[in-house]
Amino acid sequence: MDLFRATIFHTPDDPFQLPLGHRHALICHEDGGLLVHKGRIVACGGYADISAANPGAITIDWRGGIVLPGLVDAHVHFPQVRVIGAMGRTLLDWLEAVALPEEARMADREYARDTARLFLRGLVSHGTTTALVFGAHFAEATAALFDAALLSGLRVVSGLVLSDRLLRPDLHTTPERAYRESNDLIARYHKRDRLLYAVTPRFAYSTTEEMLEVCQQLMTEHADVRLQTHINENTTENAALARLFPWAADYLAIYERYQLCGSRSVMAHNVHGTPSEIDRLAAAATAVAHCPGSNAALGSGSFPLRRHVLAGVTCALGTDVGGGLGFGMLKEGLQAYLMQRLAPDPQGLDAARLLYMATRAGAAALGLETEIGDFKSGKAADFVYLRAQEGSVLEAAVRHASDPAQALAAVFTLAGAESVHEVRVEGDVVFTAEA
Repeated sequence: MDLFRATIFHTPDDPFQLPLGHRHALICHEDGGLLVHKGRIVACGGYADISAANPGAITIDWRGGIVLPGLVDAHVHFPQVRVIGAMGRTLLDWLEAVALPEEARMADREYARDTARLFLRGLVSHGTTTALVFGAHFAEATAALFDAALLSGLRVVSGLVLSDRLLRPDLHTTPERAYRESNDLIARYHKRDRLLYAVTPRFAYSTTEEMLEVCQQLMTEHADVRLQTHINENTTENAALARLFPWAADYLAIYERYQLCGSRSVMAHNVHGTPSEIDRLAAAATAVAHCPGSNAALGSGSFPLRRHVLAGVTCALGTDVGGGLGFGMLKEGLQAYLMQRLAPDPQGLDAARLLYMATRAGAAALGLETEIGDFKSGKAADFVYLRAQEGSVLEAAVRHASDPAQALAAVFTLAGAESVHEVRVEGDVVFTAEA
């Protein structure tokens, strides 16, 4: 057994169920011990107690560093790595001018393979161990992502992106082909090692009713695949839906007709969700991936986090990537905090709630809450070891923090990829800073 000694943070319970800043919202062991055996967590607590109870354990001394549960990215686009940073555009304009031309390049198998490797390196180098990923519009490119994920050791939930209108013609498919290729990918990759499959209609704007029927059929025929899509991201997009789906009372009603809501579904953004839609998402146990970086960068709006929380919707964090700020989930947490400080109906956030949204909430959104997300005994040993660079502002801020919560807040504010020293999934090393 290995006993990792460091300052350890996790949020095994939902901090949103407690008052902001409550002392029980964040679990911290300042001289902590994380006992791992055969890829599972045996115990988490004070180092002295765990060491005394397990005299045969081998101590891995990371004192001066911080251990967090592996970060969970609940919404990210694999083909968009090379177009991060386009400025001054809104969603549909950005898609047409920036994202979709790059996504069309995934038709080149070698280009897709190189992109997949770059994408996975971006995730793990920032401490992400699990991600819900929009694949490509091409089956071979999506397979390239899955193949690279198998080699990386990361937990990846992904699927072929399905669209049959209003995008570039070379990104369109037919319902018949979508069904055939999706089934083939499910057979090849779903539940293989650490992979899972997600049925992936891009958004209602680019899918006909026939394509949504295919998604419904796939979800019915495969009882444990996930579903991911977008909802209520941009007002121009939403306005077009009244013409495309004249029978639908709102955006969510489109997905509801095809039974695409439920505990296996994650819908990204919902910036402009109505109170009725938010209540219905909660009733269906559908999770929302909150992507504050891209919401700000594309000018999409301010996410009504407080309304979602009060309704009981699980809200996890996603980086989005191409339209966002990059792969840093810690940076995404900071952006969520900043956006809520300016929101018209703000939700109070602190380090505990940010950590929860970046870990345990993401696990719950993906139906993996019994497997990952915190350091409860029996869960998979997915974790990230952070260490501030010597002489850095982050090192000084952590060292002089008045309490553990302030130290973790400094991490969310200042830490980036340069602070990630090692990442493990089920106890296996999947990244080291020296590699």
